[in-house]
Amino acid sequence: MVNVLLLNATYEPLSVLSLRRAAKLLLKERVEPVAADMAPVDSVPLVSPEHTLTIPTVLRLKFYVNVTRRNPPAWTRRGLLARDGYTCAYCGKLCTSREATVDHVFPVSRGGRSSWGNTVTACLRCNQRKADRTPHEAGMKLLIEPKLPRTRYLTVRGEIPTAWKVWVEI
Repeated sequence: MVNVLLLNATYEPLSVLSLRRAAKLLLKERVEPVAADMAPVDSVPLVSPEHTLTIPTVLRLKFYVNVTRRNPPAWTRRGLLARDGYTCAYCGKLCTSREATVDHVFPVSRGGRSSWGNTVTACLRCNQRKADRTPHEAGMKLLIEPKLPRTRYLTVRGEIPTAWKVWVEI
């Protein structure tokens, strides 16, 4: 299934759209294709018996949309790893998605919850070393402060299209 990256009028990524939704926005003339000189433009043809509509894989809104962030983003493992940049909060090691683990600063066995303020990314070695203790009890120091992320993270599974790589931070 082909998806389309939607950019705000200021060229910041907003969301990933289905081909159907992208076609609706194009037909209503609310979006425009991203200029070919700014990024390589891939496109997907939608063919009907009477018409052919070419949909670029990167679209930009014609008018700026103010995205309010009143509610904090829901806590997810993927969001936590993105917030910490896949970096261990104890030793600073850059981890792959398989090596990275979620560590509860205040252990779950003592009533700690999975929340932005109580979880950090940790490598497997540091997480096992800390075990069922607080960082202070384990003699470990946090390199980052666990806190609510400032933004919602756009997460994409699988292979990222080449046209998106200019706009999406990897």
